[in-house]
Amino acid sequence: MRLALELARAQLGLTTPNPAVGCVIVRGGRIVGRGATAAGGRPHAEALALGAAGARARGATAYVSLEPCAHRGQTPSCARALAAAGVARVVAGCLDPYPPVRGRGLAILRRAGIEVVAGVGESACRRLNEGFIARVTRAMPFVTLKLAMTLDGRIAAAGGDSRWISSEESRALVHRWRREADVVMVGAATVAADNPRLNCRSADGRDPARVIVDGRLSAPPAAKVFHLPSSAPTILATAAENLARARRRYRPDPAGPALELIGLPGAAGKIDLAALMRELARRGYAKVLLEGGAHLAGAALAADVVDRVAFFVAPKILGCGAPAVSGRALSRVADAIALENPRATPLGGDLLIEAETARGARRRRTGRPRPAKN
Repeated sequence: MRLALELARAQLGLTTPNPAVGCVIVRGGRIVGRGATAAGGRPHAEALALGAAGARARGATAYVSLEPCAHRGQTPSCARALAAAGVARVVAGCLDPYPPVRGRGLAILRRAGIEVVAGVGESACRRLNEGFIARVTRAMPFVTLKLAMTLDGRIAAAGGDSRWISSEESRALVHRWRREADVVMVGAATVAADNPRLNCRSADGRDPARVIVDGRLSAPPAAKVFHLPSSAPTILATAAENLARARRRYRPDPAGPALELIGLPGAAGKIDLAALMRELARRGYAKVLLEGGAHLAGAALAADVVDRVAFFVAPKILGCGAPAVSGRALSRVADAIALENPRATPLGGDLLIEAETARGARRRRTGRPRPAKN
């Protein structure tokens, strides 16, 4: 199952809107086939592993990180393909929450006389596809708020300089996260101040869609995100009343990325972030990496759309400068946002602190799909 997860992890970000799945087929103690969901979501992992195994799949055990699909969509049912190949045993990491599948894939296998073991490595399997699970079960993407800050909680110096607060190792990890995400999101103030590219610069990387949250259309039209070539689109999310003006202000660059506009409910320059997340999920995006700045971080936390925080804390002190999170003026410590299940990881001199919001922890505890009735 660990190998199946490794195969799936290598495809994260490439299979949307489908989940990333790994499959390993073992016969007589030897691996005879392996596969992972291909780019674009098909072929599925099981089909590729069965193709590699051929006749050796008969009597074998198939380890699959996610329940094999039960329905025929653009590809045949993987559960039926495993049964037809004569597999004797299937070990599944976790149930697929997608309603046409949820428990039905395992039921097909059992009816075919195949031994089924479910829930092996379940926690790791669910985390691998946390974006897909969030989109399917609650019509929202899984959102990670990532910030790089000094020990005293500053994300930029008083003069606006922020290069580089975090270490080279931390920045390399962020680029891997961008490769695995469907969307990287920032506020218009970050675009104006830092002029970021928001692309993935890993050797095997691919760009996520770049979403700019801009309720006042203050992002400079000459910013790099509107002009650097990319296979992924740049999406400007603004108030619905601004759409006509946005079309005039931001014109697609023939040499740059595709440009999309999203009009959302909002007032006084503030965007309904929950509505934005629902729209991204509707478009098939499952995993969002929210990279700030301070106002957008505060607004996202206030709107309760964040599932996990990931703060890269550098051993530096600025004293003055931009705070990591702004917009929340709390008078009591008791009103602070409480985080759960924190963990800290040293990384290139920095300390990566990750934790779940109450929303994220609650959904992790209650979000396990129940098998459908057949």
